[in-house]
Amino acid sequence: MSALNDFVLRASIAMENAPTPTPMPAYTGDPNLITPGVIGFIAMFLVAAVTVLLIVDMNRRIRRTKYRVEVRERLEEERDAQNSTPG
Repeated sequence: MSALNDFVLRASIAMENAPTPTPMPAYTGDPNLITPGVIGFIAMFLVAAVTVLLIVDMNRRIRRTKYRVEVRERLEEERDAQNSTPG
């Protein structure tokens, strides 16, 4: 137990004597070198626009396919109803 107390005591003293970190100085260079700028904004806007258009197109195609299946089912039901009717 004495070794553990000794370790904790030494660690706390070492942490207490550690120098206080200094804040980083402000960046003084060209901000266009570290930001995407106008070109990056345009590229991301185009990616977002294309994504939205693809989602809209996909929804349209899925809806169209669903309606075609519903129409086929209705036609089959009508055909079955006509075939089962005595006459």
